[in-house]
Amino acid sequence: MAKGRMDLNEFVGKLLAEQDGDVLREGIRVLAQALMESEVAGLIGAERHERTSERAGYRNGYRMRTWDTRVGTIELAIPKIRPGSYFPSLLEPRRRAERALLAVVQEAYVHGVSTRKVDDLLKALGLDGMSKSEVSRICTELDADVEAFRSRPITGEHPYLWIDATYHKVRQDGRVQSMATVVAIGVTADGERQVLGVDAGPSEDAAFWTAFLRSLVKRGLRGIRLVISDAHEGLKKALATVLGGASWQRCRVHFMRNLLATVPHGAREPVAALVRTIFAQPDHRSALAQLQKVADGLRARFPQAAALLEEAAEDVLAHRHFPVEHRARLHSTNPLERLHKEIKRRSMVVGIFPNRGALLRLVGAILAEQDDEWAVADRRYFSAESMKQLTQPLVTTSQEELLAAIS
Repeated sequence: MAKGRMDLNEFVGKLLAEQDGDVLREGIRVLAQALMESEVAGLIGAERHERTSERAGYRNGYRMRTWDTRVGTIELAIPKIRPGSYFPSLLEPRRRAERALLAVVQEAYVHGVSTRKVDDLLKALGLDGMSKSEVSRICTELDADVEAFRSRPITGEHPYLWIDATYHKVRQDGRVQSMATVVAIGVTADGERQVLGVDAGPSEDAAFWTAFLRSLVKRGLRGIRLVISDAHEGLKKALATVLGGASWQRCRVHFMRNLLATVPHGAREPVAALVRTIFAQPDHRSALAQLQKVADGLRARFPQAAALLEEAAEDVLAHRHFPVEHRARLHSTNPLERLHKEIKRRSMVVGIFPNRGALLRLVGAILAEQDDEWAVADRRYFSAESMKQLTQPLVTTSQEELLAAIS
């Protein structure tokens, strides 16, 4: 048996040395795919399209992931299952020492440790030190993975889309400037959450937002019913241009800040309490009627706040046209705020990014990690049953109904 293993090792070594790399890569990919399908069949108790009484789950599409091997990078289609999750055994690390070295360097980077500190970190863990150039080389290797993540096809419909931006300091053209980092997440027709896109640019003007949205559409984004965002003028113009058929929900949290900024500090709490009665109404029609009453009550003392309320009426209540089970998560960009907070926490050590590419490398790696966690999580953001309600036409309030409700 030992002799057989030695012969096999010698054969594989010779094959690696002499044969065409493309042929080897394709062979490994086919074998890896077959192994994963076999593992999934054993895990759920059924082959593809097989009906058995032992079935314990179902296949649920694929997620793409790159796999670095001795013969190059291989693109794997990893099966997804429900309920539960699946992770291929073949992606378990190769040699422990190699894995520890690579993982420490890469994780140190994506957790915000700057390259000049990584050498000391490796020594503290009992590993040999590395030169700064070697650390930078390994960090740069993340670029291919991040770019693959940023440019991957978007499949299926995404009825809900959240978009928001945060800012980081980046050295650009010899000076430090604040650069917008925009992130888009969505919910699939099955209720699963996904990171859909990320980009960075010098400003949040209409041209930048338009290019970002068009890149999402080009990758396959479709089926948008509602976009949730802050009221950036550039973004509003881009949404009208690229996603004109979708409704728009103005982030309620940002709106409240804008509205309260128009009243004196001492009046903010009672005004906020009054405005919150609008959002406590059971449906869109009664919420609109209450909004008009609140605006009328504020007009004498706070005309600017009253005007802002009336102007934003449909925008802050757009989520009321959607299923009741979804509304608590549709009225603001809070899901993205939590992601931005995590990005800020990890990027704090970096301080000033050396260039736009370094910023996208870190943010993209963090978002890819988050997307993987969402993909294997055994729960949906919205239930599949509640998502089926989106096939029904939206119910809107006509002008006549509004006037009747107010009177």
